[in-house]
Amino acid sequence: MYRVWGFIEDYSILLIVGSVLALVWANADPAGYRFFVDYPLWLNDWIGADIHHWLPHHAAEYGLDETGAVRVLTIHFLVNDILMAFFFAVAAKEVWEAIALGDGSLRGRTAATPLIATLGGMLGPIAVYLGLAWCLGPDGFDTVSRGWAVPTATDIAFSYLVGRLVFGPAHPAVNFLLLLSIADDAGGLVILAIFYPSGDLAPEWLLFSLAAAVAVYLLANVLPRRLDRHDQERPHSTWVRKRLGVLPYAMAGAMSWYGFQQLGLHPALGLLPIVPTIPHAERAFGIFHAAERYLSDLLNRIQKLLRHPVEFILFLFGLLNAGVAFQSIGSPTWLVLAGLLVGKPLGIFAFGWIAAKPMGLGLPRGMRTADLVVVGCTAAIGFTVSLFVASVAFGAGAVQDAAKMGALFSFSAAAMAWLAGRLFRVERQKA
Repeated sequence: MYRVWGFIEDYSILLIVGSVLALVWANADPAGYRFFVDYPLWLNDWIGADIHHWLPHHAAEYGLDETGAVRVLTIHFLVNDILMAFFFAVAAKEVWEAIALGDGSLRGRTAATPLIATLGGMLGPIAVYLGLAWCLGPDGFDTVSRGWAVPTATDIAFSYLVGRLVFGPAHPAVNFLLLLSIADDAGGLVILAIFYPSGDLAPEWLLFSLAAAVAVYLLANVLPRRLDRHDQERPHSTWVRKRLGVLPYAMAGAMSWYGFQQLGLHPALGLLPIVPTIPHAERAFGIFHAAERYLSDLLNRIQKLLRHPVEFILFLFGLLNAGVAFQSIGSPTWLVLAGLLVGKPLGIFAFGWIAAKPMGLGLPRGMRTADLVVVGCTAAIGFTVSLFVASVAFGAGAVQDAAKMGALFSFSAAAMAWLAGRLFRVERQKA
């Protein structure tokens, strides 16, 4: 029994509320909205955006002169680069368990077809986006080409919700869609890390982040267990768990995040090296499985602690990123939308069919080849991660706003999935 409806309630409702408020505010008072989003909270030398890039565009707006500070912590940076790290850590936790544990959902032959279909669901949108962008000519292509990764994303929660409505909760295609979506987001994290650095790369800082992960793993995880090898009461492990709790991992997370900022990779990914170091259950029940709420391992306890903070973080993310003026619709809007609504269904169907038929990996029992088309349409809802990638791929301005509008319009994939379900005569299967 998957607890994905709980996941939707936890992580998506407030996101929608924030996004709707942002759309209303940005169209009613554009200047006021931008003033709020880019407001400088702290001029400093440690945390924030490069002030030399920020100051020329905003000095007059906020009444600032030249300053000796190196960085500026804006509200936008606080949410997108610092607080969103907790959201990506929650997603990474599910991916880590699904891949690393022996019975993880993304291991073995049963996961092979969804994983190959995921690859198609990423390559298809890229091909459609760049192919159509090429038709804009050299100047147009150069303007929009950095957004090729925006339509590769799949919003886990909303796609799952639409999948349940189209297929019914007991249909095997729903779990297929869930595996595909989480693998898609894992691929999105890799794309962000490799292709969208936040500045000039300083590789030595990667060693700093990795050293923080290795140190906390050895000192707070391995060492206590090693000291307790011949003592069934496990006094050292108990002391670390009760007295220190999450503190060592919080400190290591802060160090890793800072290393990512200095490294030049997007800081929102800064907690990812720490997630595998946290003590976790020895088995996986499945992605977002209900049984996880009863586990007492530290990794699941941290996820529970983050539940309400991440809800509010996603509200702020929607408020700060979905504020797009309706007149900003442009060619990036249609490129992102075509990548999602055309490229993703085609890619998922083509690669899923290759995996199931020529490669002989098959589909889950009770799932037809035609269902791959409907799954592809359902997975075309980009929303959350598409908004995030758009904010990273393009600088603030008309192109970024137009790309974000395409991410928002991707909700139209829900209607497309319903029509595809009717066309291919999907039989809803109740629980």
